[in-house]
Amino acid sequence: MRGKLASLKKQSLFVKLFLVTLISIIAVSLLSVAITIRMSENLFLKTFSITNEKLLGQVKSNLESYNSAVATSATQIAQSGVIRNYLTSGESDAASMSMQTYTMTERLKSIKSNLSAYEVGVTLIGTNGRSYTTDPWYWSMTAEELKNHEITKQTEAHPRQIMYQLYDGKKESGKEEEPILVASKALYQHSTGQIYGKMYVMLRDSYFQSFYENFTSEGNDVLLMNSQGQIVSSNRSELIGQTDAALLHTVTEQEESGVSSSNLSFNGSELTVLSEYLPEFDFYLVNLLDKDIAMGDMVNVKALTLTIMSIVLLSLIVVYLITRKMTKSMRGLVSHMSRIPTSGFNHRVDVTKSGYEVEELGNAFNYVLDELNDYVDRLVETQKQQRKAELAALQMQINPHFLYNTLASVKFLVQQGNKEKAAETINALITLLQNTVSNVQSTVTVRQELDTLKNYIFINHVRYGEKIRVSYFIEPDSMDYQVPKLMLQPFIENAFFHAFNQKGEGTIFIMISVQDEHLVCEVNDNGDGMDLGSSESGEDGVFPKTKRNRQLFSGIGIQNVDHRLKFMYGESYGVDINSKLGEGTKIKITLPLVKQDEESI
Repeated sequence: MRGKLASLKKQSLFVKLFLVTLISIIAVSLLSVAITIRMSENLFLKTFSITNEKLLGQVKSNLESYNSAVATSATQIAQSGVIRNYLTSGESDAASMSMQTYTMTERLKSIKSNLSAYEVGVTLIGTNGRSYTTDPWYWSMTAEELKNHEITKQTEAHPRQIMYQLYDGKKESGKEEEPILVASKALYQHSTGQIYGKMYVMLRDSYFQSFYENFTSEGNDVLLMNSQGQIVSSNRSELIGQTDAALLHTVTEQEESGVSSSNLSFNGSELTVLSEYLPEFDFYLVNLLDKDIAMGDMVNVKALTLTIMSIVLLSLIVVYLITRKMTKSMRGLVSHMSRIPTSGFNHRVDVTKSGYEVEELGNAFNYVLDELNDYVDRLVETQKQQRKAELAALQMQINPHFLYNTLASVKFLVQQGNKEKAAETINALITLLQNTVSNVQSTVTVRQELDTLKNYIFINHVRYGEKIRVSYFIEPDSMDYQVPKLMLQPFIENAFFHAFNQKGEGTIFIMISVQDEHLVCEVNDNGDGMDLGSSESGEDGVFPKTKRNRQLFSGIGIQNVDHRLKFMYGESYGVDINSKLGEGTKIKITLPLVKQDEESI
């Protein structure tokens, strides 16, 4: 995660703005859809609850009407002497039995007219063993089987009530028989409380469902549950006969608390439960709403998804175009600024078509560039003037004793009458001074440097004789390269005055050549040499610091030559000295290859 955040921080402003805006649009779209769906769901459930409460009330009214018809029939049967006589009298002859049966049948038909609105069957069973069924085909259970059935036991246990119980023939007998809702009532004498018979009103579930099937749909189910949690009727036939304690607990809590609806997980689905207690039946009328199915019908997920994707795609295009346009001038400014290290300070930013913020930044940037250019120009000019002053100071470091001794030698030649050699010496001195003092150029060609050096050597030969010889080994290709003025003179001077104190004579070798793209100048001698092993390391790292060696390296200043070279060309160039006692000294000077048109100083 940190790596991704770090990678995001390195992205451009356009990418960041685009991502932030895109994420915001997607988040707002999803949140809006979620809120809309949630509000729609709440509104739907609220409307559903109100509507279904009314529908449940209508179903309850239908069931109460049915119960009223059953109760009326039960009362009339209990009050009928003909029926009571049929169910209680003993054995009689066939004629009496036929008349009695006929009379009872007619009376029962009259009473059954109360139930004519319903397709029911009526069965009567007396204590004398007699029984009568209006529709024998309606129910497969015989009177003998019914006498010992749990339905009869419950009826006898509650003689004053009409008992509504489920008969599930498929579970009890294994036959493919439709479930039947049985309304049973004990027939008893009020004076003695003695039961003389039972009445059974049978109503098939397919017909019983007509009380509520018009109010059901996919995901919207209705069921009746008894006080033991058994489902006795439902538009979903697979639920009939099942017992659900959780659902029973929910509906009883609703009844006790007066809450109209609650949520429940039923058969793996999240449902909204509405219920109504039917005291006449001792049933709970329950309405189950599967929110997923109901909301799925209300909300077209596919269309909603396509709509969201279309909105996001359109937003993506709009955001991309707007963000790109907004950041175009900023990207141009950043790109221009990033090229400054390679293109220099002379490239100003064009802010004529930029926004306010970018225009202000661009103007400030241009102002800084102008100031930097002015500062660099002043700095370069100052450094040039400083460099010229330093070089002029270095050029003026000629040992005054050299001039004194040279003039003294000329005086001596004149006194001896050697006017030609005196004049030649004066000409050499004049040329030397012209090239060193009067010439304002800091560098000269190798050819010019050799001419100056030969004049200097000629003057020294006049002064001290020619015991110290000078040999030149100059590569012709090196003659036109530039070298700092008076670069070799200090080393020749040092060799003349200090390299042959013990030997008295010898040779100085001057070698100039081009090696590995560098100009290499060497001044070697076969004189006394010196020991550099005990020398202390100085600033330059190449010059000995002992007292004797400092005397050997005097004159215009060998160290000044090294400083001058590093100042002009960089630290990779300069002077390297190697020397051994009795073997002489080797001085190597490394310079870049510079022609006159390339010289910048």
